[in-house]
Amino acid sequence: MTYPNLIPVLPELFMAFMIIVLLLADAFTSESQKGVNLVLTMVALIGCFALQKYVDHGVTELTFNNMFILDNLAMGTKMFTYLFSFVAVLYIKRYVSDKKYQSGEFYAIFLFSVLGMMVMISADNMLILYVGLELFSLALYGLIALYRDNVRATEAAMKYFILGALASGILLYGISFVYGATGGHLQLEDVLRAMLSLGDNNTGLMTFGLVFIVAGLVFKLGLVPFHMWVPDVYEGSPLAVATIIGSLTKIAAVVFVIRFLIGGLVLLNPAWSIMLLILACLSLFFGNVIAIAQTNIKRMLGYSTVAHMGFVALGLVTVSVDGVSATIFYVVTYSLTALAGFGILTMLSKGDFECQSLDDLKGLSKTHPVMAALVMLVMFSMAGIPPLVGFYAKFKILAALLAAGYVGVAVFAVIMSLIGAFYYIRVVKVMYFEEPVKTLEMADVCVFSRSVLLVNVALLIIIGVLPSALMMYCNALVSG
Repeated sequence: MTYPNLIPVLPELFMAFMIIVLLLADAFTSESQKGVNLVLTMVALIGCFALQKYVDHGVTELTFNNMFILDNLAMGTKMFTYLFSFVAVLYIKRYVSDKKYQSGEFYAIFLFSVLGMMVMISADNMLILYVGLELFSLALYGLIALYRDNVRATEAAMKYFILGALASGILLYGISFVYGATGGHLQLEDVLRAMLSLGDNNTGLMTFGLVFIVAGLVFKLGLVPFHMWVPDVYEGSPLAVATIIGSLTKIAAVVFVIRFLIGGLVLLNPAWSIMLLILACLSLFFGNVIAIAQTNIKRMLGYSTVAHMGFVALGLVTVSVDGVSATIFYVVTYSLTALAGFGILTMLSKGDFECQSLDDLKGLSKTHPVMAALVMLVMFSMAGIPPLVGFYAKFKILAALLAAGYVGVAVFAVIMSLIGAFYYIRVVKVMYFEEPVKTLEMADVCVFSRSVLLVNVALLIIIGVLPSALMMYCNALVSG
């Protein structure tokens, strides 16, 4: 009897172990000792980061009958996930404490979602990808609904759960067609080899299944017309949960799509590229136009996410190393930007008050000038204004589109970005040119958390001015 090599999955095993420890610690500690939950969560993320470095041998490793892969793409994106998760915990810790959440359950479910992301990133089998997706999604449903006294949160959780279950069913239905058309293969490399050997045989069945797979995948990205959950979930979720959904989840979702479409179904790229191209353009248009009418910041950022995921999909359409590496760069820097934006809103939410309306930010430059400056930099980065990193991220996607011959699409994307800049600049106008309606109080006075926030926003400028190092790293993740 042979046993699987457990070295590549040490971070996942450690995360599962720490979740059990966290739940046990929460069960046997009093209310005054709940701070141990936060400490254990940070230990889990730091430990996974260290173990991920330990298992990195510079070569691609497969285990569990080749269903789990540890390659450059998995290594790099997992490291970003741990790092951003740690920063998110720093931003939301005071909010979670103030809202009297069941902190043990909150952090345990949060770590379950991170574990789901880890499985999604390293899965090399369609069913394992699906298992990771469900672990990740079910944890998010629980996080949203954890604030059970809030009607909006409960409604958002139910809507996300029902639509997510529908999308998962659609995805599984598409996988079943691929399984049948390839003669019973679910391993991504086996699917690719089977497609090469089949040639034009069963092409119709494969394409039919592909339609359902793409529909399931783009739901997770939040592309039009599968975007209806995004603004409602953003608005209904507590700010701590919106911080997680709006930033951390994007990296794993994009790697999930790359594994499916470029890892296993790349031979069908003429078909899925057209589908993604159409949905990306629709997302850019509707996401940016509808966001203009929003007065709730979380809802505005939800529609903004739809537009940004449209840019991400355009990078995948090119099916080139430059395009995919630009996509990884875009989603990493977008997650960093969104993390700062939601982090600021969370720090401005004290007690029962949530900073989520444009009116709440009126005159912020007069009451909290430093926070207003940070919000302005985040908004400018999302709008793609140089020299912030959002400009370079969009530039690289546009360059990949031009190199692939999509000139008209690149022009359309630029026009949509100009339209989108309006609602970002409107936030700045409200902060600097209108009188404050109320004086916001800083919820988190922790010097370390504020310092991390300053570094986070500073990176938006530093990477924007000196993007080559991160861009080369993203290129290495894809080409390796």
